[in-house]
Amino acid sequence: MNTVVQPARPSPADSKNTPLTAAIFVVLLLAGLMYSAFSLRADVTEAGPVATSWLPYILLGVALVIALGFEFVNGFHDTANAVATVIYTNSMPANAAVVWSGCFNFLGVLTSSGAVAFGIISLLPVELILQVGSSSGFAMVFALLIAAIMWNLGTWALGLPASSSHTMIGSILGVGIANAMMHGRDGTSGVDWAQASKVGYSLLLSPLVGFGCAAMLLLVLRAVIKRRELYEAPKGSTPPPWYIRGLLILTCTGVSFAHGSNDGQKGMGLIMLILVGTVPMAYALNRALPVDQVTQFVAVSQVTQQSLQKYIAPGALPAAEPRAALSTYIRSKELTPAVVPALAALTGEIGQAVKQHGSLAKVPAETVGNVRNDMYLAAEAMRLLDKRHAVPFDADTTANLKAFRKQLDDATKFIPLWVKVAVAIALGLGTMVGWKRIVVTVGEKIGKSHLTYAQGASAELVAMLTIGAADIYGLPVSTTHVLSSGVAGTMAANKSGLQWSTVRNLALAWVLTLPVAILLSGSLFWLFSHIF
Repeated sequence: MNTVVQPARPSPADSKNTPLTAAIFVVLLLAGLMYSAFSLRADVTEAGPVATSWLPYILLGVALVIALGFEFVNGFHDTANAVATVIYTNSMPANAAVVWSGCFNFLGVLTSSGAVAFGIISLLPVELILQVGSSSGFAMVFALLIAAIMWNLGTWALGLPASSSHTMIGSILGVGIANAMMHGRDGTSGVDWAQASKVGYSLLLSPLVGFGCAAMLLLVLRAVIKRRELYEAPKGSTPPPWYIRGLLILTCTGVSFAHGSNDGQKGMGLIMLILVGTVPMAYALNRALPVDQVTQFVAVSQVTQQSLQKYIAPGALPAAEPRAALSTYIRSKELTPAVVPALAALTGEIGQAVKQHGSLAKVPAETVGNVRNDMYLAAEAMRLLDKRHAVPFDADTTANLKAFRKQLDDATKFIPLWVKVAVAIALGLGTMVGWKRIVVTVGEKIGKSHLTYAQGASAELVAMLTIGAADIYGLPVSTTHVLSSGVAGTMAANKSGLQWSTVRNLALAWVLTLPVAILLSGSLFWLFSHIF
């Protein structure tokens, strides 16, 4: 009986971080930490006195360390996927690939839109977002971050490419369910199921897209490009021809950039919540908003209020508790006759508050949190009304609501540069420390044969385009799911065979991630709520 000898596999498990690699990351880490610390201090100092005790600053430090710890562990998983194919096709040495990927993750984070960050936040219970600086708010942030870190570390230790996106969504759902139950409501009422379903579909479909599209792309390449070397496994540690190498480095670059622009935003959104809760004077409102834009803000708020008043029944009493009415609407999604009058009243109050102070930077410390909460409530109510077409607004009213919502988002949904830098550094450092386990799984344990050049390029090209498209539409998707399923798809298309034990473990991790993260974060939220 003949034994088929597989080509020698270049195993990254044999690679060690070189002194140069370590020096680069140490320098970048120190530079990033110094820049972030200086920027944070400058923002807080410029905003004026924000606290009379050290407690808020201690909580801020602990929360930031935990949030950046989540991004650090995220680097173990998701960023490691981006370098697996270039390493296993000998296109780049392991250490060079890690540095290269880290650089483009960094650029992806810096150029990200923020849509994913605030899309994630919208899944959180509205009452906890409005009280993010309270003990319940800190219990929420600590619970969901620690739960996500625990599950990510557990799956990483087993070498399973679990999804950080999937984990974070589960943690958020767990906090929402636990919060509702602790207030005597049905657990399902604590979750925005419409938004959760939208996110869930993206997480469900992304691995299917990865598998199917990567398989189809490989078959198309076989039909169109007849170069034999594209479909052969690397021979020893010999690099591929320059054009194949360039293609694989290009796709690795694209996946790294797309990952940074999408996954990096999850941590950014939570860090902004932490900053708003601990130092609201500096971060609750966008103090950098130009004065001329503030003037436009006031004008748009007045026009929007007038447009909404057309839909209030003659003789109707003014909304007694506009904030309570809008909070209930955002939580329950049930339109009542009080919603439109409440939105009109709150729109007028917001415009008047900003007009009174002349700029967002001059809003007094004692009222800045309330102004931000009012803006959040108004923007979320407008988003729901538009999404559900709950009220048949005319074209002018719809345009005014859209314009004012954009003004509100500009005033509250912003991410300072130093936050992006800190997240990018945490991702890169996490990749450097923990990349090997996941890279070995993707490169060696999904298929029965060695990854070919065409398979690596197909999987990464599909991952790059899928993640990039999700970022444009503000949807969180999993780099892990897309790329690992893409590799599996190319193995199936190539009839190379799959290692079903690995596929089974990946599927099991995918199935268990959501319920385990929900259970962990819900339990931690209950515990922290009784401690704080």
